[in-house]
Amino acid sequence: MEQGFGFAHFISQCDGVGICVLALLLILSVASWYLIVTKAVANIGARSRANAFLKQFWDATSLQEMHSALTSGSDDNAFSELARQALSVSNGNQRGAEKLLAAGGMAEYLTRVLRNGIDQEAAKVEYGLTVLASAGSAAPFVGLFGTVWGIYHALVQIGMSGQGTLDKVAGPVGEALIMTAVGLAVAIPAVLAYNALIRRNRLWLAQLDNFAHDLYALVTMGDKKV
Repeated sequence: MEQGFGFAHFISQCDGVGICVLALLLILSVASWYLIVTKAVANIGARSRANAFLKQFWDATSLQEMHSALTSGSDDNAFSELARQALSVSNGNQRGAEKLLAAGGMAEYLTRVLRNGIDQEAAKVEYGLTVLASAGSAAPFVGLFGTVWGIYHALVQIGMSGQGTLDKVAGPVGEALIMTAVGLAVAIPAVLAYNALIRRNRLWLAQLDNFAHDLYALVTMGDKKV
């Protein structure tokens, strides 16, 4: 009877090394898709909250009105947090060592606060990108290693059986190529998601930086004119 080949047969013939390679690829795939889904949902929510806050901010008639809204509200986005920090500086709400920093000049201290807020947001949005980059770059090579090991394992078995005809070689070698396909299936979504998130983060931080410049101008002038 002719022996059937396929993924199930390949798994059943895998040794410890092959199983470890498949397990590593599975872990990379699960981690990548978890980050892709969670960050996509989080980014959509963050954009929605930021748009709502920015509309409220620019509709306010004074900095005091906006400060009251920020104090009583519970906005959870980078723009509202940056505005909260900037307005806290303008109101002189510094404590401890912050007073020493503010003593050097309000404008310089405000610049430092805004820059620190942007840096914190940059660190936040970069969370998980290392995993995606690692999966995208390492998964093809992990799969290739699995293929090489599978071909070696298959050729050894064929050599021991003494049946070196094409039909006996092509099946096991073709099965070993499954590892390369699995590695590419893990890597491609990770690379695409990484590139999309890098672009989104660059645009997000650029918008946040522009908003920080607006905050600086508004706070140093003392109020917002409408």
